[in-house]
Amino acid sequence: MSYQHQFSDGTPFNHTLGKVVCVGRNYAEHAKELNNPIPTSPILFIKPATTVMPLSDEIKLPQGKGDTHYEAELAILIGEQLTCASTADIERAIAGYGLALDLTLRDLQSELKTKGHPWEIAKSFDGACPLSAFVKPATITDPSNIEFTLKINGELRQHGHTNEMITAVTPLIAFISQHFTLMPGDVVLTGTPAGVGLLPSGAKLEVDLESVLHTETTVK
Repeated sequence: MSYQHQFSDGTPFNHTLGKVVCVGRNYAEHAKELNNPIPTSPILFIKPATTVMPLSDEIKLPQGKGDTHYEAELAILIGEQLTCASTADIERAIAGYGLALDLTLRDLQSELKTKGHPWEIAKSFDGACPLSAFVKPATITDPSNIEFTLKINGELRQHGHTNEMITAVTPLIAFISQHFTLMPGDVVLTGTPAGVGLLPSGAKLEVDLESVLHTETTVK
């Protein structure tokens, strides 16, 4: 398994993959569908670089670990160091926009949450973050007005719109940078909309970022 950042036009990004910073429950309807309270500030967790694989590669489901659920998300590629960043800093530091799947061992996560334990092992297994190529920032005119979709076997399962986020893209990245430094090559996953569910073996997945990025994959 290998991954290297690149843009949708095939050009490489000149920094290696770092950490993946994720936010939980950033869409109110998703929080409700899992019977979770709506947070008053972003819930952050980190996936290590070993979770990342190209979204276009075949997804291999973990065996013997219960159900794997899909969560489609807008991904932001960081191009400059950000520490306690301002809005202007963040706008300059966004190197690209892409799509990701935050794969989750849901049974295991539920068990760990019931015990009050951290649930990284349900989110951070190898291959738990299939990640697309990125479109360059000029392609996206307004990060607060972006749509993305996930289809499984041709059926629309998730339809996200960034204007429905509890914490929008720019303030979200600013919040993250107040707590730990973001480095070039890091990726921020901005939360998943409602519609998450079981990722079935043999399925065909299609993810679209408006009309500017389309990626397909299959599940083994």
